Amino acid sequence: MRIQFLGATHTVTGSKYLIEHNRRKVLIDCGLFQGLKELRLRNREPFPVDPQKIDSVILTHAHIDHTGYLPVLMKQGFRGKVYCTQGTRDLCRILLPDSGRLQEEEAGYANRKGFSKHKPALPLYTQEDAERVLDLFRTIPHGTRFDLGDGLNLKLTRSGHIIGSSFVAVSNGKTSIMFSGDLGRENDLILRAPEFVTKSDYLVIESTYGGRMHDPTDPQDQIAEIINRTAARNGVVIVPAFSVGRTQTLLYVLHLLKMEGRIPGIPVYLNSPMSISATGIFFDYPGEHRLNPDQSAGLSNVAKYINSPEESRALNEKNGPMIIISASGMATGGRVLHHLKAFAPDPKNSIIFTGFQAAGTRGASMLANAETVKIHGEYIPVRAEVNVVHNLSAHADQREILKWLSLFRNPPKTTFITHGEPQAAQALREKIEGSLRWNCKIPVYLEVAELL
Repeated sequence: MRIQFLGATHTVTGSKYLIEHNRRKVLIDCGLFQGLKELRLRNREPFPVDPQKIDSVILTHAHIDHTGYLPVLMKQGFRGKVYCTQGTRDLCRILLPDSGRLQEEEAGYANRKGFSKHKPALPLYTQEDAERVLDLFRTIPHGTRFDLGDGLNLKLTRSGHIIGSSFVAVSNGKTSIMFSGDLGRENDLILRAPEFVTKSDYLVIESTYGGRMHDPTDPQDQIAEIINRTAARNGVVIVPAFSVGRTQTLLYVLHLLKMEGRIPGIPVYLNSPMSISATGIFFDYPGEHRLNPDQSAGLSNVAKYINSPEESRALNEKNGPMIIISASGMATGGRVLHHLKAFAPDPKNSIIFTGFQAAGTRGASMLANAETVKIHGEYIPVRAEVNVVHNLSAHADQREILKWLSLFRNPPKTTFITHGEPQAAQALREKIEGSLRWNCKIPVYLEVAELL
């Protein structure tokens, strides 16, 4: 058995790992590269492995950096099955078509405004492409073993990152390898803790927050202070938020703050059809979250849902104080870009990022105090107050990763550290090697390793 690293090396996006055993080729995750242009260009290059020869894809969870390349893989000839939990499939049913629709809209906008170098600008894939790939999905419950063929078997274990998220264990009966996907948090506000794993011959561990601890500041205190400050200026709070996971946590925080009288009763708008749909799916899986029916109702009712483009545009004409939550979380696309164009130039307004911002994204630029950001071919001044609240992240930090690893009965033969910026991956490597005495490796793009 061997592994090839086709993504998430020295970056937090584009997760793809190819497992080969006998004649079987299995891809673990199939994510889009995001952020830096040199990474995004990989999305349009021929896939490093003939997609027609890939037998199946296994998904750790539904986020686009783990699933968003699936329609491209299918366009290039993949016809196998995509295996995941039911929760992951349900979320992919909204995330993937929305990704295709956004790409179509952005290509159309670029063509109308003439700011693309490509004539015409074309989407990487369409909504129709994304809907067709959903026909390939098959679901597997957490905790059951599944035969992949040629002696390979699969087991999914709950990882606590988002609804449906899983650790993926693949074994040939002699050698096993586990993929963490994105590791959730022990004390997440709304999601149940990840299950502990005690053994695997090899391990692929994420390192998004591998070099840091989450801020111990209560995120509710931090968010309340920003909202109160902005409301006192009659400003608008713009929150670019990931539709799946982060948005639901944020809505619950706002519900708690309003219920406790810690923020004024200003209107909250959820302007993302995908976020609205994902919130509905959240309530379909009570076994994976911590909220009771009353708490769930509070989360559901704290915001006014915005669906139509006309309602979305009308928000930009409103005066504050108000709060607008909109995708995407790193300001790489979606409706939030129009809100940033409208409100970022005014210093009375605020922008709250709610987690890690990958290199090359607008979110990373704004957190680095960029005076302008490029949106739809225009340079938009950033005079609004820009904040980040890290402790809402659904990624384990270094301490939480180490605690999860410490329950392994025996060290894996090799622990591969991926899905992190270079500094974060290196910091986690040093910590694991120093405290656990494990053998670690940070793979490079397209590297191959034999699993003995």
